[in-house]
Amino acid sequence: MTAHEVEVVVVGAGQAGVAMSEHLAARGVSHVVLEKERIAQQWRTGRWDSLVANGPAWHDRFPGLEFADVAPDEFATKDQVAEYFEAYVRKFDLPVRTGVTVDTVKRIAGGPGFHVETSDGAYTARYVVAATGAFQRPVIPALVPDASAVTQLHSSGYKNPAQLPAGNVLVVGAGSSGVQIASELQGSGRQVFLSVGPHDRPPRAYRGQDFVWWLGVLGKWEMAAPPAGAEHVTIAVSGARGGHTVDFRALAAEGVVLAGRTKTFNDGTVTFAQDLVANVANGDANYLSVLDEADEFIARNGLDFPEEPAARQRPADPESLRNPLTQLNLADAGITTIIWATGFARDYEWLQVEAFDEAGRPLHQRGVSAEAGVYFLGLPWQSRRGSSFIWGVWHDARYLADHILIQESYFEHAAQSARLDVDTAVITPVPASQSAPTPAGAL
Repeated sequence: MTAHEVEVVVVGAGQAGVAMSEHLAARGVSHVVLEKERIAQQWRTGRWDSLVANGPAWHDRFPGLEFADVAPDEFATKDQVAEYFEAYVRKFDLPVRTGVTVDTVKRIAGGPGFHVETSDGAYTARYVVAATGAFQRPVIPALVPDASAVTQLHSSGYKNPAQLPAGNVLVVGAGSSGVQIASELQGSGRQVFLSVGPHDRPPRAYRGQDFVWWLGVLGKWEMAAPPAGAEHVTIAVSGARGGHTVDFRALAAEGVVLAGRTKTFNDGTVTFAQDLVANVANGDANYLSVLDEADEFIARNGLDFPEEPAARQRPADPESLRNPLTQLNLADAGITTIIWATGFARDYEWLQVEAFDEAGRPLHQRGVSAEAGVYFLGLPWQSRRGSSFIWGVWHDARYLADHILIQESYFEHAAQSARLDVDTAVITPVPASQSAPTPAGAL
């Protein structure tokens, strides 16, 4: 093989690409991982300064390596997570090439595999794994015009309170990012308004075990698909300040003003859906359902876990929950910044294959694409609820590596069959009855 000919090209060296590379290397599959920046770059620059992992270090890691500088029940900082993946690449001597941008991937006409154009030249590969994950293109709704007298940025562009202009802040989105950013900004002395949509709100911990443990033993990580109507519901959970349960009433007690989903913007005024009470109530119901299932599990298995009656207590409803805002004039409220914690869209423009539906969503089963030879890794709900978490992507990568190995065995069988046909080909003797007549005069 030449330097740019491999069996598999993996695009992206975040947690998905690193996991894929480990499994391919363990199976002896020739491959390369191409990353346009540094290993796990999104953990370094695509997050705010104070971010920590949402799961404890014993859980949010790969099986082959523990965190060197984080206690098992602590939450790694974003830089510690990035350093962890760099250490993983070194430990397993994985073929990661950084500073390489993938421009296009196209199927080779009339032949097997794909042609991959990059800033490092062309590659050919029989298989391509898109391991760019779910956080590709930040989404800011086209609601507030850019010309408005307010600074707008996505949560992925937020770093710290000092980055923002003086004034108050509207945070739109109440998943893990939104609630942590809102709390940090409120603590910095600003007045924060938080727009709360539908969400799940698990306990950080209960009766001595972290919520990741409970979701594991209760089988919730293995859910194959989200419940109907909950496809875009976020999870409000935090590892900040040593880990704590997200409680919107507690946020309000800190001074954050709660509101429903952001609906419209007109002449400097934002309007909110009147769904705040329902969204918080549904989050409460989700929280209590986990406690109920945990209690049943403890009783059923005879476990000696400590009682925790305080977990079912909650603060009184704040004013903003009793009388939710219907609208908010940004200037009157002193709001100079809107932070959109509104998620990400997919961006696969470089992957020019027949593997997407009309909306650009990957067509796949557990990451195995509709286009033979193309695989996706790091997608939410790729095979289970846990797929977009660090440990979950490792297991999805193992499945894809096995699938690739199976496909390789089929090609190898065909090649062996072809060689066998050539090796056993002989000239067949002509039976005597069909022999040519003996020439006249021959003895």
